[in-house]
Amino acid sequence: MSTPEKSVWPKWVRDDDSVVACTEKVKVMTENFDEIKQIAQDAFEDGLLMEVSEEQMREALHRLVDMLVNPYQKNH
Repeated sequence: MSTPEKSVWPKWVRDDDSVVACTEKVKVMTENFDEIKQIAQDAFEDGLLMEVSEEQMREALHRLVDMLVNPYQKNH
């Protein structure tokens, strides 16, 4: 079994395109995305082991992201 590759997450930016530079904020985002990636990978592999098609698993994971709600959405 190969060693999982280390993820390189994007440089985080605000709506005004300024960079989120706070070390602690970037650390939290990295940890969160590393955890999400592992959970999604586990769910993906479980689906494949249960003979769900790879295409359907990928579509379902994309839909999951599309269903996320922004509770902090600003009124325009």
